[in-house]
Amino acid sequence: MQLWQQFLAPLVDSLRYATLASYAWEKPRLLFLIAGIPLLFGVRWLLAYRRRSKLGVAFVQGDIRRDWSAVLRFLPDIVLGLSLAFGIVALARPQRTDDRVVQSGEGIDILLVLDVSGSMELGDLRPNRLEAAKRVAQEFVNGRSGDRLGLVVFAGDAYSLAPLTTDYELLRESIEGLKLGMIANDGTAIGTALGVATNRLRDSHSRTRVCILLSDGENTAGSLDPLTAAQLAHAYGLKIYTIGLGQDGVVPFGKDGLGRTNYVNTRLDETTMRQIAEAGEGQFFRATDNAALRQVFQRINRYEKSEIKQTRFRNTRDYYRIYLFWCVGLWLLWLGLKNTFLVNSLED
Repeated sequence: MQLWQQFLAPLVDSLRYATLASYAWEKPRLLFLIAGIPLLFGVRWLLAYRRRSKLGVAFVQGDIRRDWSAVLRFLPDIVLGLSLAFGIVALARPQRTDDRVVQSGEGIDILLVLDVSGSMELGDLRPNRLEAAKRVAQEFVNGRSGDRLGLVVFAGDAYSLAPLTTDYELLRESIEGLKLGMIANDGTAIGTALGVATNRLRDSHSRTRVCILLSDGENTAGSLDPLTAAQLAHAYGLKIYTIGLGQDGVVPFGKDGLGRTNYVNTRLDETTMRQIAEAGEGQFFRATDNAALRQVFQRINRYEKSEIKQTRFRNTRDYYRIYLFWCVGLWLLWLGLKNTFLVNSLED
């Protein structure tokens, strides 16, 4: 049993198609030479046939009895052909490569602070402001690598929905689950949301801590002034980007009982949003449609880049030895068969 596991099993496994298909070949073109082995034997037979002396022999009438042992005369050629084939496989250098990537450097911590108040249902962005924000936030998450991302949502109150994490799948699921009315107390508590974001990021050891605040209205709830909250966040080293979402004026808002589109008057407190960004040494952006919102997130994605270095280690292991063993073993067997009755020494 031990002999099978240590010696015979690897030999048998090396002949399996799945094993051969799993290799990367250093010189794969040499494998085409295997197709030329039968041609080599054909040329050899043709040359021997032309040099062979011929003697006319008359046979008596009747059938010549055939013996199955006559087929054995082909055995030495088969063994020699297999030996040559394994030799070619060994020359083609079957290999397996193990790639290992080591990342070094430090990512940055980014907290998305998204407004989920009732005004996010307005339809100036398609299909509405919240769904447009969710879609672009997903794209932003997909574009990050090596950074810790978190999520804070707010309306009249603010909550940390996802902690800082590199589990991007968890974050995407959290963003996908956002919906209108998920916070019972409606309103727009921008100051409170910044306070929750600061509390989440203040213990971070990252060299760069970024807060991306997205809102479509003015501060109408909460007990913390937005500008004061922004100054507090900056004191803890947070950099704040603010995105003002939607258009000012009359915008579509759902439909009435007869299927007609309703319209409401809305306004963004752009002055406060700019002051928040300035206090956090960031930037203010205005996104009035889906394309503009996507461009804003792309710009922030370019501004805030991690310095992550990748070191690639490649370990290549050769497997030609086992096929060289087959080649030499079958070659020695062929030499042994040459000294038996199976080979016509006058032709060979």
